[in-house]
Amino acid sequence: MHSFFFSHSPEIWQRHPELVPGVLLAQGIHGNASVQAQVAHYHGVARARLETVGSEADLPEIQAWRRTFARMGLKPTQYRCASESLLRRFRKEGALPPIHPLVDLCNALSLAFAIPIAVFDLSQVAEGLQVRCAEGTESYLAFSGETETPDRGEVVFADAAGCAHARRWTHRQSARSAVRDETSRVLIVVEALHADAANDVQQLLDAMSRALAETWAPPAACALLRKDAPRLAF
Repeated sequence: MHSFFFSHSPEIWQRHPELVPGVLLAQGIHGNASVQAQVAHYHGVARARLETVGSEADLPEIQAWRRTFARMGLKPTQYRCASESLLRRFRKEGALPPIHPLVDLCNALSLAFAIPIAVFDLSQVAEGLQVRCAEGTESYLAFSGETETPDRGEVVFADAAGCAHARRWTHRQSARSAVRDETSRVLIVVEALHADAANDVQQLLDAMSRALAETWAPPAACALLRKDAPRLAF
């Protein structure tokens, strides 16, 4: 079995000391599982939260990411973190289309907690992933099939082969490592920056661990990362 790692670069920690990342390794994933009850529960949680605010942009979790995107020079209404995009669509349409049981579950949890969740098929990742500033040479495969080159300095999830598996940090993942029917081993990354992030990310990891155990298998690894312990190897 290959070894993998996940980390944030020292530069990311220096620029964003409020960052709280959580990471899970899940194995034995398959597409024949039923997550309808879990998804319905977390959709209900999200719906109740949205009823207490004017829009998803008023949630502290989303506000923190908007401030971060603005500091990175990105217009928050043009480039949204993944959880804001999901909440926006959910608020307008009342539901999300099913994709894959694991993706549906992660999307539902992301809605409920208003925190971005990324899921990477590890069979498509070379050696590991680091959240870092792009060198301007990385290759990003869009869902349109086009290959893009992230801007130098842009925050990406990069592997050892120079592939960018996400662009603009939590804005958009790559098609290269998206969950497929044949996916069996994934890395799930949760990132938050708001005041209660440490507590909320831990609660989200706990909820994700329970859901994985009920549906597939308990996570093979799970950790909250810190600036002084920024790396998970497995």
